[in-house]
Amino acid sequence: MINCHYRLISPKRIGIDFVDEKMDIDKVVVRPLYLSICAAYQRYYQGKRDPKVLAKKLPMSLIHESVGVVLRDPKGEFKPGTKVVMIPNTPVDHDDIIKENYLRSSKFRASGFDGFMQTVVYMDRGRIIPYHNVEDRVAVLLELMSVAMNAVEHFNMYSHLKKQVLGVWGCGSVGYVTSLILKKLYPNAEVIVFGTDVNKLHYFQFADATYLINEVPEDLRVDHAFECVGGRGSESAINQMIDIINPQGSIALMGVSEEPVGINTRMVLEKGITLLGNSRSGYEDFAAAIKFFEDFPESQEYLAKIISSEITIHSIVDMSKAFEEDSVNNFKTIMKWEV
Repeated sequence: MINCHYRLISPKRIGIDFVDEKMDIDKVVVRPLYLSICAAYQRYYQGKRDPKVLAKKLPMSLIHESVGVVLRDPKGEFKPGTKVVMIPNTPVDHDDIIKENYLRSSKFRASGFDGFMQTVVYMDRGRIIPYHNVEDRVAVLLELMSVAMNAVEHFNMYSHLKKQVLGVWGCGSVGYVTSLILKKLYPNAEVIVFGTDVNKLHYFQFADATYLINEVPEDLRVDHAFECVGGRGSESAINQMIDIINPQGSIALMGVSEEPVGINTRMVLEKGITLLGNSRSGYEDFAAAIKFFEDFPESQEYLAKIISSEITIHSIVDMSKAFEEDSVNNFKTIMKWEV
């Protein structure tokens, strides 16, 4: 079957490639319903990645956050019309200890091979999970939620039991979802959000407190911290965490930076701080994110608030419009996929 892959050819230039897809018994054909743009693809679209990286990875279909509807399953395990979230991480190996998203051999959609900007997507059947009773426009945030779920699982495994005050640095989409999940899963803990934009901080109504990073009380302390900043800003954020955190606390690192950042390792040693690296997510994290919706259905209302724009996509012009609009949005831009 001939399928259309909408690929970024060069910065701000999207084209169509016609691909002859081979159907086999282990593939399920899914038509995307919604896709969500993340900061990583803005860097591709705007040409803000290293030219060598762009030359190596382009042309490529962008987007790794998507939900869709099953069109065909040769085995009949997924009925046509079933709504599913598509998992971008694609492992080729299995390890009894190392999670799939940390295996160096794993592939990831829209990072080395095509993402979900396609007319239909031929998915491995183990890479989709049905969801129910969730609005599609909110369900498209499941990938973002799964990343936070992965970090929280890691936090549970390696942090000590004193969890009275949890700090989240970053007032963007990752910080919002992470702090919401923490507040629901640790209802007795105080969740405090630290950010640089007072307007964004107003969205965090479920948090116990919010602070601009230059207005933090001198005596404020947290037991554990989550870094959701990324970029060069993560350096100052991590060092502020090191200053504020109580001894033997953990810092969950979630923000991605293109360049190395310098941190105060002396105080990491003196305080016995544990640094936890977190990246992407796997099947179990997506399943946990879906269960989160089931356990806390009211969370849909909170998550809907960070959808800054919804743009219906009929053409490449609409795709470019979505990326341009996303570059000035506070939170998430989602695309209703009707190509």
